[in-house]
Amino acid sequence: MAYYGDETTPPMGTPAHASPRSASGVLRAHDAGLLVVRLGVGLIIAAHGAQHLFGWWGGPGISRTAVDFARLGYPAPRLMAVCAGLTETLGGLGLAVGLLTPLAGAAVAGTMANAVASAWKLGLLGGFEFPLLIGVCAAGLALSGSGRIAIDALIPGLRSQRIGYGVAALVLAAILATVTILLRS
Repeated sequence: MAYYGDETTPPMGTPAHASPRSASGVLRAHDAGLLVVRLGVGLIIAAHGAQHLFGWWGGPGISRTAVDFARLGYPAPRLMAVCAGLTETLGGLGLAVGLLTPLAGAAVAGTMANAVASAWKLGLLGGFEFPLLIGVCAAGLALSGSGRIAIDALIPGLRSQRIGYGVAALVLAAILATVTILLRS
């Protein structure tokens, strides 16, 4: 008798691989779920970054984004605006296609940590809930990896996600985000 995770067995004559609880069924569902989350989080944050960099979709563009960074007390506000916009855009695209997912997720999470810190005084709702949600999802993707429906699946070292990659990338992102937050006046 096979174990399917819920103490039930398929009806007589049903092949074990047909069970929705089979390993291949669970992996397909896992990969599909990761693809949906990667596309949602990645494309939303990439579009947000393009708003900051290029002013697309009614965004502020780099000059107005730099003014906002100056108002928030960041040194070298134009450089910080470019770094944030590039990280959002490239990190978001990396998440969407599943390329270097631990690094892309950590980069987005680190940038969102700065956004949370900047909006902290506004409170959770109507303040920092968007960057918090994006950052948490990006951190989760850094840890879980991209799944098998991704470019990472073609890269030998990333083919099977190792949690150590995600942890290392998130530690680096946390250090850089902390330094950047502390640089604010």
